[in-house]
Amino acid sequence: MASDKLNSACHADAGPYRSPALPPDHRYQVVALVLQGGGALGAYQAGVYQGLAEKRLHPNWVAGISIGALNAAVIAGNPPDKRAERLEQFWQTISRQPLLPPSPHNLLDDAETLPPPLLGWLNGLEAWRALIEGQNGFFVPRHPLASGAASFYDTSPLKSTLERLVDFDRLNDSGEMRVSVGAVNVKSGNFVYFDNTRRRLRAEHFMASGALPPGFPAVEIDGEHYWDGGMVSNTPLQQVLTARPRKHALVFQVDLWNAGGALPEDLSRVALRQKDIQFSSRTRMITDYMRETQQFRLLLREALALVPEAARDSPAYRRAAEQACDRLFNVVHLIYQDKPCEGHYKDYQFGARTMREHWAAGLADIRDSLSHPEWLRMPSPDHPFVTHDVHRRQP
Repeated sequence: MASDKLNSACHADAGPYRSPALPPDHRYQVVALVLQGGGALGAYQAGVYQGLAEKRLHPNWVAGISIGALNAAVIAGNPPDKRAERLEQFWQTISRQPLLPPSPHNLLDDAETLPPPLLGWLNGLEAWRALIEGQNGFFVPRHPLASGAASFYDTSPLKSTLERLVDFDRLNDSGEMRVSVGAVNVKSGNFVYFDNTRRRLRAEHFMASGALPPGFPAVEIDGEHYWDGGMVSNTPLQQVLTARPRKHALVFQVDLWNAGGALPEDLSRVALRQKDIQFSSRTRMITDYMRETQQFRLLLREALALVPEAARDSPAYRRAAEQACDRLFNVVHLIYQDKPCEGHYKDYQFGARTMREHWAAGLADIRDSLSHPEWLRMPSPDHPFVTHDVHRRQP
């Protein structure tokens, strides 16, 4: 009887997730891919997904903010054997300028090296072109004399791109994959999650998650207007870790902004460091908090097992049992590492060559992470919440 009550507090077990990449005795019920916002840096996330697909580690939950939401749409809206290919089509599409021919930067092979001053200048040129021309299949500048405009760019091309590359019937099959994307209600200022377990998602829900003002316009959905979720929280990690019912979970958290960094030495580096701090969303703070919380839930469960049977129908016991849980969480953290010649414009430098570099970095990091099979093992009950990160400095 006592065991049944405590199990009901964690809710009924779902079947285990199946993948040849995981230990045969694992008990994960959720394998989640959590994607932070970061504009042009999002190609790093596409590389991470390619590496997961190589190991047939296809998530059954994908959650994203901003560019992470757009990547999530392409992943969830295609069959597993087509996702990496569709991601590549998406990034090739939005990494082209819509007007003038490609710049010399994009004509160079990835293997070619350039002197840092020249590379930095070319990166700046690509970012300037994005501001002036927009990006193919993504956004275009509004006419400077347009009246009543509440944004600098028009994102209607993005809707066509998503509808071309995403099967929204497949995306809305929550039995195949759960999808969650965050946005902010412009009028109330409240953060909301659009989730395919609660409503049918359309291109507009993903566009709303990436509608960062004043560049992009608010997106209207059912009479309400929404902006980029990164204005409040740039990662949906906490949403995944606190979801009910609680389940054993393996989470791949893919961040595009690094909370740690050097003291900036000039104004351009100040602007870059400011963005890193602002949009990193303190992922480590969330994981530290969740580690403490889960240890508390496990301790509470153990304490409740000592309560006499006669006292277990009390309201206090039932409230405590609702909070007790023995679920185990494993977070594999991947963080994009800045390149020396990147500037404060790195999130809107969509050049094709840079996109390929970001993609390759994500692929290399996830391959490195998955080369540690012990990282995929279930956490022990003594340590119910663990994290791993290939870039974490060891003491």
